[in-house]
Amino acid sequence: MRDPYEVLGVQRGATAAAIKSAYRKLAKKHHPDANKGDPKAAERFSELNMANEILGDEDKRKQFDRGEIDAEGKPKFQGFEGGFPGGGGGRRAGPGGFEYSFRTGGHPGGPGAGGFASGGAFEDILKSMFGGQAGAAGMGGGPRGGASTFEYDTPFATDLDVAVTMTVALEEAINGATRRVRLPTGKELNVKIPAGVAAGQQIRLKGQGETAPGHRPGDVLITVNIAPHPYFKIDGNDLRLDLPVTLYEAVLGAKVRVPTLDGAVQLSIPKNTSSGRTFRLKGKGMPIKGASGADGFGDLYVTTRIVLPDANDAELEALMEKWRDQHPMNPRKDFE
Repeated sequence: MRDPYEVLGVQRGATAAAIKSAYRKLAKKHHPDANKGDPKAAERFSELNMANEILGDEDKRKQFDRGEIDAEGKPKFQGFEGGFPGGGGGRRAGPGGFEYSFRTGGHPGGPGAGGFASGGAFEDILKSMFGGQAGAAGMGGGPRGGASTFEYDTPFATDLDVAVTMTVALEEAINGATRRVRLPTGKELNVKIPAGVAAGQQIRLKGQGETAPGHRPGDVLITVNIAPHPYFKIDGNDLRLDLPVTLYEAVLGAKVRVPTLDGAVQLSIPKNTSSGRTFRLKGKGMPIKGASGADGFGDLYVTTRIVLPDANDAELEALMEKWRDQHPMNPRKDFE
């Protein structure tokens, strides 16, 4: 495989953001679905995925830059310490955190059950590690056949998952909905939003992600965001609402309509209600996952906000001046 920097067309000092941008642009251009008449599209797309697997991961990128792994993510062979044991099995740590295990039980062409008969057996092991059938098995899991086998486990795998973000309305999050989402690849899917979904929750669509030869399709991971509501603010399982009231409603008391997610209700405002007073409407908040009945919802907290007329009102000003002179008070005395 070519140098991953060359595959993505970026310099060695490129930032993570530049690498991500280059990969997305090229992946969209060379995706097999967009190049169905090109027999080499799948090969180019696989090469892009492998390059992004190396450079898109900070640790793997450092390993590649230090020469510990090659362009396919395989550790570069640097020999074994102490040679191979005469029999039994064991486990060794290779460069870059690569681990391999082996077990011996005689070689088909060897003299006995204790070791490796010749240099040919050693070459077989090298082939099983870094090429041929066992090389592919090593990436996907599974030993090579024969009396002497050599297996290895590798942390490198092709990431074919696709992560996207979807913003839904508060009502959709509470009641559920079906939305259509467009993936970075250009593919469009219908997504069922479950009732009661929370902000930051992920929806997984199995097998709907990227594809690459020799790998199972990845998944689509959709992170749900909830759009700001014109009235309500989410506070955990509760909702909060600022309720505008007039000065005379606050002074004289009143019954006012308050919106909720399942219809308006009447709220009694007592006499002499100050701005900022909060009322609790039980069970009018967000659904609580796993709960049911009356305890299955949070609460709605309604806070009054006294609203004065937009324009100057001479009569109101005269009334307030008279009231000020007859009933002086200092609500900020505790600040002094």
